[in-house]
Amino acid sequence: MNDIQQKIARQIERQEHQQANSNQQPATKKRKQQSNNENTSEKQKGSNSDNNQQQEGLLPGYTYNYGTIDRSNKVKDRRAASLQITAEQIIHEAYERKEPSLNSSALQKSLEIKDLEELQEYQLRMRKQHEDAIRKSKYFIGNYLKYAKFEESQKQYERVRSIFERALDVNYKDTLVWLRYAEFEMRNKFINHARNIWDRAVTLLPRVDQLWYKYIYMEEMLGNVKNARNIYNRWMEWQPDEKCFKSFLHFELRHKNLNNCKVILEKLIRIYPNIDNWLYYIKFEKKYLGNDIDKVRILYERAVTLFDLEILIKSNSFTKSQLNQVIDLYLKFATFEIENQEKERAITIFKYLLDKVPNKEYGEYLFEKFLALQKTFGNVHGIEQLIFKRKKIQFEKEIKENPSQYDTWLSYLYMVMEYYKNNQQQQLNNDKEEINTMMANDHFVVQLDDVRELFERAVSCVPEIKEKKYFKRYIYIWINYAIFEELIAKNNYRARQVYTSCLQLFLSLSQELQQQQMIGNIQFSKIWTLFSQFEIRNHNIDSARKILDTALKILNKKDKIFKEYIKIEIILGNISKVRELFQELLESNPQQVENWKHFAELEVHLNETERAISIFELAINQPYLDQPEVIWRSYIDLEIKLKHFDKVRKLFLRLLEKTKHLKVWLSYISFERNLLTEMANNFTNNEEDEEKKKKNINEQIDKIRSLFEDATNYFKIGKFNNQNEDLENLNEMELVNRREQRAKLLIEWISFEESLQNEIHFLKLKNILNLNNKEMIEQLKSKKPTKIRKKRRITNQDGTPGGWEEYIDYIFKDEEDEKNKKGANLKILEKALQWKKLMEQKKK
Repeated sequence: MNDIQQKIARQIERQEHQQANSNQQPATKKRKQQSNNENTSEKQKGSNSDNNQQQEGLLPGYTYNYGTIDRSNKVKDRRAASLQITAEQIIHEAYERKEPSLNSSALQKSLEIKDLEELQEYQLRMRKQHEDAIRKSKYFIGNYLKYAKFEESQKQYERVRSIFERALDVNYKDTLVWLRYAEFEMRNKFINHARNIWDRAVTLLPRVDQLWYKYIYMEEMLGNVKNARNIYNRWMEWQPDEKCFKSFLHFELRHKNLNNCKVILEKLIRIYPNIDNWLYYIKFEKKYLGNDIDKVRILYERAVTLFDLEILIKSNSFTKSQLNQVIDLYLKFATFEIENQEKERAITIFKYLLDKVPNKEYGEYLFEKFLALQKTFGNVHGIEQLIFKRKKIQFEKEIKENPSQYDTWLSYLYMVMEYYKNNQQQQLNNDKEEINTMMANDHFVVQLDDVRELFERAVSCVPEIKEKKYFKRYIYIWINYAIFEELIAKNNYRARQVYTSCLQLFLSLSQELQQQQMIGNIQFSKIWTLFSQFEIRNHNIDSARKILDTALKILNKKDKIFKEYIKIEIILGNISKVRELFQELLESNPQQVENWKHFAELEVHLNETERAISIFELAINQPYLDQPEVIWRSYIDLEIKLKHFDKVRKLFLRLLEKTKHLKVWLSYISFERNLLTEMANNFTNNEEDEEKKKKNINEQIDKIRSLFEDATNYFKIGKFNNQNEDLENLNEMELVNRREQRAKLLIEWISFEESLQNEIHFLKLKNILNLNNKEMIEQLKSKKPTKIRKKRRITNQDGTPGGWEEYIDYIFKDEEDEKNKKGANLKILEKALQWKKLMEQKKK
């Protein structure tokens, strides 16, 4: 045991010593040593016993048998190291420990040449290196430039020129060689040599702008302005890009030679005649050349002549950006004229733009600009005229493409009528002399004949397909034509002719359809009613009646004609005629509930309640009505208004015989509750009537509760007034619907019982009447159903099963109890049958 303890102690000391040494090492070496230790430990598994002894700290010659241990499943420690090293630390340490290169400046500074022999030896060695580099890669210009730089540092200028010439022999098109060659000559103040080099460069490479710029810059820095100008002139002969011309222009500006500036600009717009250069020329003229208005206007006129908008649009070879530039040029020209108080010139430019530019993309923008101009200088009629002409051309183009586009016709007609009304207003406000001057100044005036001609053109475009849907927009052209003649032109004779022509047209079309045995009718009741209203406005009552009588015959007693006829007769006070019309209307269309209702309301308005009641009785006895609930509601409201409460109850019972919908029950209950509220409000403490009123109130409460019970029984078991419904024949969703209505009814019942305890008019009677119904409220609340969600499968229209639909169902406790009782009884019967069979078997 002592030997083992000593061995463990030595092993612990050795590990502590290794850890202390590792903490003193740099961070990178420590990380490398840790990785090396891990690798060596893995490699040493299966080594000889001596290595195992050294690893375990055993003395040589001693062995211990620990048994065979399987170390293959040993898990490595992959936790993060305690000492973390960032990438920045690694790079910083590598930079501090790098070795200096042979070509570094520090090594060259350390090179000390003490005599001429060492200098020659150094020059020879370096020249040999550069020559070798050139020999290896003859076409690499960088070797020549390095060689030239070395010779320049040795002040061997002839050698430098020789090297550059050799480089030019290899590739004279390399701009860098020319630049370095000329910079060398300038740096060493060989100006004539540099001038010769620049001259050779621009002669051989005239399209390289950098060489020209450098050449001119050198001459300008030397003060040779004349020579620099000559170089610019040589350069301009090659027609360089626009920047070069502008550079020449700024050069002349710096030296205040404005006459030559104009020559340069003229040459620029001759070689590059784009809009930007023209605007640049105009801007330069304004800023530097005296801002002569006539000269600037001439430049604008030359530009717009060159870029004629009409020719550009006709060519169809322009892009959108080019059109934008041309429009911008015209707008700047107009702005220039506005700035110089030449409003007529500016208006002319805008008119030209509005006439030539496509309206879809630029019309609104140009109209806004022109409108701002007109607001500034005050000529509203001019802009209105331009807008009118512009839209007129557009409408005419659309109508020419599609004459049956009646919306376009109507918009066109509305615009012309509005413009005609404005002209009429101007004639009222202005003198004839002013109107004549407007016409003389090319102001367009719409005449009455122009509007009529346009209407005649529109109505002549009859739809080719003889179907009513194609005439629905066409009829409004006739209507507007007649209204225009009556209200604007003030010509009733022509208006009557328009109505007559329209009716004759549609009558002839209907006859054509009948002759061709085609199904359909193209008649419109609106035109007949408008014609009759027109005759009434002109005090021709008989003519209006004849028109409506004819319309009833032709249109097969259409409801709209009847209603208009009735409306007219009511205004005229001819009640007997109104009743006759209502009778004809109801005979022709007895299913329309609104006709019955209006007839009854008319009689009520005339205080003929018996007639109204008989009308309602006839209505509810009809076999089919489109909205029967409306007529029942009106009938009941009338009886309530007359305070015939017993009749109201009978009506509700009759209605319940036809339909037992929840809304009918709730309406009936609401009626009884309103009577109860009225009784409670009218209750007084007179000893004579007190007992009678108490009795009436209690009876009314019992009536309401009995209604709730009857409705509940109906929705539960389907029984009401000796009428039984077989609920077994109903499907599942119908039963769910009945349970939902029963739940809503129960909520209304609870709210009624609670209102007896909470509402003010019942609180006054709480001490007088026995209104303590808390037990009933609790009993009703205990009957509240449980709301559950269920799913059912949906079937598609073709009968195939679809997805699933979620719906809400209600479970009542009494129904569940009945089901449970029935189930228990069935089980008892089953047991009895089983016992009976056993007894029979025993007897046998």
